[in-house]
Amino acid sequence: MSLTHKEMQHTLMERLRLYHFPVAVTFLRNEDAIAGFCEQAEVFAPSSPLTFCQAETAARMQGKTVLMRPGNMSCRMASIAFGWQEFEEKDVEMQRKRYTRTLEQARHVLADRPKLPKGFLAAAAVGPLGEATIEPSVVHFYCEPLQAYHLLIDYMAAADQYPVRPYLSTGSAACGGSVFSYLEQSANMVTACAGSYSSGKTERGELNVMIPGGSIRASVERLLERVAESGGASATRPGDPFPGLDVCGNCPLIKFKKLEKNH
Repeated sequence: MSLTHKEMQHTLMERLRLYHFPVAVTFLRNEDAIAGFCEQAEVFAPSSPLTFCQAETAARMQGKTVLMRPGNMSCRMASIAFGWQEFEEKDVEMQRKRYTRTLEQARHVLADRPKLPKGFLAAAAVGPLGEATIEPSVVHFYCEPLQAYHLLIDYMAAADQYPVRPYLSTGSAACGGSVFSYLEQSANMVTACAGSYSSGKTERGELNVMIPGGSIRASVERLLERVAESGGASATRPGDPFPGLDVCGNCPLIKFKKLEKNH
């Protein structure tokens, strides 16, 4: 089985009833890589500086592929995660004010947060998985808890990785969460951070699930195996294609019978 990116997106949207397009996050390391990427796809750039999670709204809600360079990134946390800036004292003070008890604790949080090496990344592109022309670095899902469960269960079976250990830090949910998944080559699951909740338009309380790009095809293939084996996409009620029907299969009350025509 060799699924295209379009086929993977269609399968995920149909079988898990995703509300948003899966976002292909592609880390482009030099100008040649950027030129090659832009040659193969219709690419947009922000008209003014945006946060990383704001750029992702265009990918997951509008189906646009957006190229983010250091010059059009307005979020310091994303710039730090991508290795475009070092954290400064003002970042420590902000962390202290919002999240930590002491300045020392705030420095520890920033120092240990996942980040790409300085000079590693020239640009980060985000777009719908179905429009990807090359293997993405990470596939980022904005999804409901049960959808997240299914994604991670299928990933664990495909990658033979049990359990998945998420990395949650203060802030940097979308950016740092994707960098962690890429560096560790492991799936990740985090809540929205304060910035991505407001700027990234996650007011519905979606979870962030990240799967390394090299593992996404095997994960979708595992989903299709599970569908073929059970007759549906729901692990909570095998045979029913809707993953939100989380009722006990033996419940004597939540059952239905077909009416005869004369009714």
